[in-house]
Amino acid sequence: MGYFLLRESMLDSVIFARERWLKPSGVMYPSHARMWMAPIRSGLVDQKMNDYEDAMNDWYGFVNETESCYGVDMRVLTKQFSEEQRKYYLKTSMWNNLHPNQVIGTPVIIKEIDCSTATINDILTVRASILSSITAENTRLCGFAGWFDVHFRGSHENPAQQEIELTTAPNEDFGTHWGQQVFLLHPPTVIRSITSAICKQVLHRMKLHQPTFHSVCKNVLLSSSRACCRVP
Repeated sequence: MGYFLLRESMLDSVIFARERWLKPSGVMYPSHARMWMAPIRSGLVDQKMNDYEDAMNDWYGFVNETESCYGVDMRVLTKQFSEEQRKYYLKTSMWNNLHPNQVIGTPVIIKEIDCSTATINDILTVRASILSSITAENTRLCGFAGWFDVHFRGSHENPAQQEIELTTAPNEDFGTHWGQQVFLLHPPTVIRSITSAICKQVLHRMKLHQPTFHSVCKNVLLSSSRACCRVP
């Protein structure tokens, strides 16, 4: 399984192996998987903004030096460079092992997969509307985190004697190789009271067979008894 289950297209290999080698009476283990997302707070949102600003400051220094030393004006490339750095630092998901205290709202299942029957077409695109209750007060909504769990249930014909669940959810004592995928919001939003967060989420595959996580959270709507606002 890949990060956030679908990254690196590793689940494709599992499906391919099942189709090619699993006997009709065979059983898949793990047999089922679920993808989760939840609102989080994280200092990464400040770190990545600082990284972006540092990259831009380096660029402006390069532009000034190039013009003063060589008479070459590179300012025409500033917009493209800024867009590239913004995409890299501010709009790309990242791996992180979160502490459970950083999860500030209720986790929501965004995709359930039956590993015995799922096809590659079933996982090319994941679309979900997330409704999560942010239970922490006087905090910041810095983004969303995604993780997955898998279940060893067997099949209807050959059920497991005891179902086992393995999870990559944030854990204080047992972080995993998979960690979580973090999708940051810039700027973060201050949460004063218990709030509902609605987020439209889309994951789709790039041409090189790796799902992209750029700008995964769209139209985040926050509502509470005190205020309602939309995060771009």
